[in-house]
Amino acid sequence: MSALEALIRKNLRFNIAISMTDATFFGLGWGFSSFGTILPLFVSSMTDSAILIGLIPAIHSVGWQLPQLLTANRVARLRRYKPMVLMMTIHERVPFLGLALAAGLLPFLGAGLILPFTFLLLIWQGLGSGFTANPWQSMIAKIIPSDYRGTFFGVQSAFANMVISASAVGAGYLLGWLDSPLDFVLCFLVASVGYGLSMLVLGFTREPVDELKEIPAETRSPFTGMGAILKRDRNFSWFLAMRIIYQFASMGFAFYIVYGLRQFNMDEITAGFMTAALTVSQTVANVGMGWLADRWGHRTILIFGMLMVSLSSLLAWAAPDLSWFYAVFIFSGLANVAFWTIGMAMTVEFGTEAERPIYIGMANTLVAPATILAPLLGGWIADVAGYQTTFMISVVGGLVTAAILVFLIKDPKKLIVKT
Repeated sequence: MSALEALIRKNLRFNIAISMTDATFFGLGWGFSSFGTILPLFVSSMTDSAILIGLIPAIHSVGWQLPQLLTANRVARLRRYKPMVLMMTIHERVPFLGLALAAGLLPFLGAGLILPFTFLLLIWQGLGSGFTANPWQSMIAKIIPSDYRGTFFGVQSAFANMVISASAVGAGYLLGWLDSPLDFVLCFLVASVGYGLSMLVLGFTREPVDELKEIPAETRSPFTGMGAILKRDRNFSWFLAMRIIYQFASMGFAFYIVYGLRQFNMDEITAGFMTAALTVSQTVANVGMGWLADRWGHRTILIFGMLMVSLSSLLAWAAPDLSWFYAVFIFSGLANVAFWTIGMAMTVEFGTEAERPIYIGMANTLVAPATILAPLLGGWIADVAGYQTTFMISVVGGLVTAAILVFLIKDPKKLIVKT
């Protein structure tokens, strides 16, 4: 064991405690500024456009994915990641103060000015999260030993989900008690406090300087070396293909609520219970699947998750009544945990320490176009051929991704990539 590894092991419990506290405050912020509820409600107070409202989560998802390859070369040359993490993460947190200001000024300036200002803030926030993502993941991969990463990412996500759920309830009470726009002003201010405390705690992370790391030569283009890696590392190329296909395999998930409303006359209370089933399943699965991934391998749990995509979509396609949709949402929650939590843990296993940021960047940036296209394609198919056709395509997509994992991908922890 090197001196660096010994120091990392020595600080492991401290860093885990810091990360869980960070996740708690981040969850507080997220619950009061949810991209699935609070922000769509705020935007819907200014416009009836379903397209604009639907863009809100898409902006965040693409903002997270798109910049990661652009920062990869810079991150790869760092001996210590935390300073860049703290510098970049400011840009994913400050915009919420701007949203509080926007809500407060709405009665005076009107939706004509505040609506575009809101979307500028959302784009800033999304890109800020994306520029933070690569150095943050690289830092976590450095300070958390590989045999704990699945459990770490799972427990951290579970902590955040529990606080998000409680915060969302609190935000709901604020929206019910206060008149608009004061309700949104307070929601975004509380969110800003949560994000600020999260950043403060994150600053206490103990990350040693890696003096022995081989620093790659500086390159002008962020895409330099990408082609060589894809040709050399076929295992990662198939992993990337699996991540892209997953976007289309899971495109039916977005239409479960709408299908329930139109096909089975689902009411708001039932929709709330369905959402709760999804949240609870993801919270429990984050811990359980993360722990199992460290023992059985990330690939094994990903295969299980892709099969859950097919099972969830198949049940939605075949459902004779609403009661089936509890299982539909639970299985979709398991699939999401496999892709996001376990997928993140597996991504950081590829390549050397110096190459890791490039791998992280490719695993996210190259998936971004599919992230944009998949929901549009799913919506078009639903309009033209019906929701059940979309669900059946998702069934096939889940089986394809599972087959790729079974036959074409090996766990990178057990595979020595020839360089």
